Amino acid sequence: MPGSAERSGRDLPVTAKRDAPLLSDLLPWSVPPLRPGRTWVTGPDPAALRRRWDALAAAGDTAERARLLHPSRARTPHTAVGQLPGQATATGALADAPGSCPEPVRYAHGGHDLRWLLPDHRLLDVARPELWRVADARQLFVVEWAPQPRGTKPPLLCTAALPDGRSPAGRAGRIRPLHKRPGGGEPNLAPGLTALLTERLARPVAPADVLAWAMAAALPATGGCAVPLPADAGLWERGVALGERLLWLQTRGAHDRGGPAGTRPRMPGGRRPYVRAPLPPRGLPASCAYDADEEALLLGAGRIAPVPAGAWAYHVDGVRVLHEWCAARSAGAGADSQEPLAALGTDRWPPEWTTELLELVTVLALLAELEPERAALREEAVRAPGIGTDQLRAAGVLPVPARARRPASVLDHQEEGPGGQFALL
Repeated sequence: MPGSAERSGRDLPVTAKRDAPLLSDLLPWSVPPLRPGRTWVTGPDPAALRRRWDALAAAGDTAERARLLHPSRARTPHTAVGQLPGQATATGALADAPGSCPEPVRYAHGGHDLRWLLPDHRLLDVARPELWRVADARQLFVVEWAPQPRGTKPPLLCTAALPDGRSPAGRAGRIRPLHKRPGGGEPNLAPGLTALLTERLARPVAPADVLAWAMAAALPATGGCAVPLPADAGLWERGVALGERLLWLQTRGAHDRGGPAGTRPRMPGGRRPYVRAPLPPRGLPASCAYDADEEALLLGAGRIAPVPAGAWAYHVDGVRVLHEWCAARSAGAGADSQEPLAALGTDRWPPEWTTELLELVTVLALLAELEPERAALREEAVRAPGIGTDQLRAAGVLPVPARARRPASVLDHQEEGPGGQFALL
């Protein structure tokens, strides 16, 4: 399997081994991105989403409701669909009985931006119900971006919130849950993989260890992400420890390994970002800028410092994460939308956004500090003796059986279908 070259922290080329397995074989079940079909059902402010719903529900006739909905081939005011798993929403057609506003839920946009979504199946073209069935406090979602000629850095992102499966640049990825059942049941791993690794490394290997290793060692490669598996137990342990730290940071402490239990990421004292000049409670900033000399993030009249240069420069798929986060909460956000309800935004900067921004700065700064260590580990994993695809085939781990690429079929609860009928699953 030919690999794609990418630069390490020491500017040395690192190329995936030809026999390194793909992530798609190690975590075989994957789901394409969500497709809401309309932008007004998502956003950074849940209060704005409720106002949009109220305007839709208050529409005087079906034609006006259709105009506000912004219909598509998949969703019109007359579309009848079941509830999303775990959500208590109306199932009658929007034209007849919109019902009360669904409570907005968190979702991850581009990996690092936690936004809000109206979880009503009648509003979402392709909601991926199979993901909603397994989304709980025990779940972790890995998003693997499609390969690019120059590679994508980092090639994987992980979130505890349901992700939309797209990069900040809008490219589609694949969503790979760690578990195939709620409650952390049935790992989404190639059958026999953990048993083989336990035998070869002479130490217990848990499903979360495989995910942690992949987060630390994965490389963009032809056909997806390559994950070189080491034969050395010491290298494995160092990679798992680094991957757990990455998971803890990317999930804001939701992953309970890799950081102090029950805590969220924080910079050491003296380096923590603070609000030096507050943003006005009314009105949104028109622009976002960075003062490198003062290590300050400038949002209109607001000022946050210190913001390390690594946090400001941190990018995913060529998009600067901090700049994109601020742009989505600026005065001009959504101005070019063709959807009437998208204009119902917010003109205030809620205190929650400041808290989220400070945490995002912290996470990006700490992730940037880990990049040289991750680059060095990738290089070592590529050069060291490993467990390649031939050995995985000989052990019966590869090829992955077709059933491993499908979601689990047994559910622990009933789901309401169209018109209040219970779905038969």
